[in-house]
Amino acid sequence: MIHFFVAQTQNTNLVAGVSLCAPIFTLMIALGDIFGIGGSSVISRLFGQKQDEEGKNVSGFCFYGAIVCGILVSLIMMIARKPILTILGTNQATLPYASQYYTYMALGATLIIVSLTPSNLMRTEGLATESMIGTITGSIINMILDPIFILYLNMGAGGAAIATIIGYFASDLVFIYLTLKKSKKLSISLKHTHITNEVISIFTIGIPASITNLMSSFAMAMTNNYLVTYGNDKVAAMGIVLKINMIVLLVMIGFAFGAQPLLGYNYGAHNTKRLKEIIKFDLFVEITFAVITSIILALFTSSFIKIFMNDPSIIQAGTLMLRFLLLSSPCVGIILVFTTLFQSEGKALPALLLSIGRQGIVFAIFLLLSNIFGYYGIISSQMIADIITAIIALILYKIYK
Repeated sequence: MIHFFVAQTQNTNLVAGVSLCAPIFTLMIALGDIFGIGGSSVISRLFGQKQDEEGKNVSGFCFYGAIVCGILVSLIMMIARKPILTILGTNQATLPYASQYYTYMALGATLIIVSLTPSNLMRTEGLATESMIGTITGSIINMILDPIFILYLNMGAGGAAIATIIGYFASDLVFIYLTLKKSKKLSISLKHTHITNEVISIFTIGIPASITNLMSSFAMAMTNNYLVTYGNDKVAAMGIVLKINMIVLLVMIGFAFGAQPLLGYNYGAHNTKRLKEIIKFDLFVEITFAVITSIILALFTSSFIKIFMNDPSIIQAGTLMLRFLLLSSPCVGIILVFTTLFQSEGKALPALLLSIGRQGIVFAIFLLLSNIFGYYGIISSQMIADIITAIIALILYKIYK
């Protein structure tokens, strides 16, 4: 929702400035995934093997590991602030807005990174509703504060970042409370924080999982750097398009990671028949949802973009960008299913290959080739990368099943 309220300022440079900093937010999510997804993968398998005490120890390590990681990220981002903003593709017009957003997000990095841990770990114990409550609480607070800070108090990009940080802080408080009150197998106590073989295995899955979002951050930064040569309005349009497309992707990600505890549990329990049934159902849900939502969004693309900004150049550019992305949405569903499967099974190599594929190596190759095809090559690169990576996912499943 940040982009919606930022776009209501009708300031193209402000929207572009916030869009240029989007990779920073994705980077924080990626680092949180090390402890959230890595931890949930290990814990779900431990629970499937009835090793509850070891699972509790892993959860404690993940919580405090995320805190330490967040503090280090804040320090690094503040020290390297100027060069990072340059790498992100800021220019004289967008720098003031990007700098405001970046600074507050850097200061609040710990709150964002920590929230990814309990939101993922709680699902391993079947506390999906509690996980949802924590996430929704932060989102609602963020949505309430965004228009107040951005529009009524005229705090612009800085206000958008502050609202985000406060929202994540609220989520963290709810997650901590619910873990203490509802969970019987998870812990945030220091006495359950020990370095063991199970803890080490967090990183063998968590790091490949985090690379997925790191690659997303990399992809956004590369795309913005290529698009900025065509004007700040193209960067602003891409920022809006990615937020609209994210509505579809977040639901698909929710389906995929919602199945992860079941996949890990049945794999740990050696229930192969049940595991295959879950995979088939997961694929059906992902692809069906992607097709239906893509058709709806493709039919009313310009109307959705107008909700954000009623600027003819942005509407025209954004309509084509979004339709390209929507064409490969079913492929993204396939990638998500097999990525979470490999993570749940603790198969680090195929999980890593898919993590660095869609928005990493495969995407980079086609984006670099876009020099041949110019602007249209840039905006079609992600679509092509999605299709190729989905094929790779199916091949890896055949090899590792």
